[in-house]
Amino acid sequence: MYFRLYLNCKLIVENIYVQFCKNSMKKLIFKKITKDISFFFLITITSISIIVWIIQAVNFLDLISEDGHGLKVYFLYTLFSLPKIISKILPFIFMISIFYIIIKYELNNELIIYWINGITKLNFINNLIKISFLYFLLQVFLTTIIVPYTLDKGRSYFRSSDVDLFSSIIKPKKFIDGVEDLTIFVEKKKNNLLKNIIIKEKISESQSQIIVAQTGEILTNENITRKIVLKNGKIINTENKNQNIINFSAFNLDLSKFNPQTITHPKVQEISSLNLIKCLNLIDEFKKENSTATNNFFFIGCDLGISIPLLEEFLNRFFAPIFIILIGLSSSLIIMSSKNDNLYKLKNIFYFCLGIVFIFISEISLRYSGANINNLIIYFLIPFSLFIVIYLYVCLNNRYLRRN
Repeated sequence: MYFRLYLNCKLIVENIYVQFCKNSMKKLIFKKITKDISFFFLITITSISIIVWIIQAVNFLDLISEDGHGLKVYFLYTLFSLPKIISKILPFIFMISIFYIIIKYELNNELIIYWINGITKLNFINNLIKISFLYFLLQVFLTTIIVPYTLDKGRSYFRSSDVDLFSSIIKPKKFIDGVEDLTIFVEKKKNNLLKNIIIKEKISESQSQIIVAQTGEILTNENITRKIVLKNGKIINTENKNQNIINFSAFNLDLSKFNPQTITHPKVQEISSLNLIKCLNLIDEFKKENSTATNNFFFIGCDLGISIPLLEEFLNRFFAPIFIILIGLSSSLIIMSSKNDNLYKLKNIFYFCLGIVFIFISEISLRYSGANINNLIIYFLIPFSLFIVIYLYVCLNNRYLRRN
């Protein structure tokens, strides 16, 4: 009796030990694949981000001469745009990482270790979904906090730059429109002396003026252009299709009220997530004719009449990263096929293209999501519906494989 009890206890202990070893092995195995995917992801996204950043920085060199800012300002501006580049390419690089690691395991027969330790393909895919969730959180962190902060920080270098804007950007025989509500053309320029000048200023939606002068001089104060002294010309005022012409021998054009468009027009992507939510609430109040809402618009960086871009940006930050989980699931489908399968390469190409399609859908659906409430509902349903359909396919396929 005692001997039988001893054998039963020994059997229970052995089963517990075996189960413990299997669980430990499973943890080690999935820790390895998480490490491999993360390492390849880190190397790839760093390399591609630097390449894209260099290309973008080279394109920005043209703006140095147009806006008059120095190389340091544009270097810092482009440097702070790096997180945005990373967030844009993250879904694609994550998909590539899963494909690369799984195909590598398959070709090196490393997947056999998983199957020997009792790990089913469904367990494998479930763990890849968990990894996808981690990258989903990373993308949310980037889009909601890091990207808006760095973009706004980069633009702050424009705002704080004390560059002599007008003296730098005014060039002979070129129409200069890099300044808000102002277009300048000069035929000749020597130092700060100008000849044959045409200036168009937009005063309001219904009012504008064109200034034509034979000569002019850029006057500076503390090395910053403050005004242009125009001589021998005329001012053509236009208001509601009515024109009024004034001749002058000398006219001072105050330039202190003008700023380059790169400074005065912050983009929606640069608004902090908290202010973005406030903007949407204020727009909703404004539509309800609440006059107090308009007093706070410009304080938090909002513009009237841009509710759709604001809504698209909100969805891009908080909900678009959900597609990363869907992309992770679709990429893991290559585990369902074997290299001994005659259609192995064809299936891998199909699953890869499927991931590309999902990335494309995430971008396209985002553009039309804010048009009306129906599009918004569809945008929310797309990733969840596709995830359910693909996961049901995986479950049915896994059950079929176990039966056979």
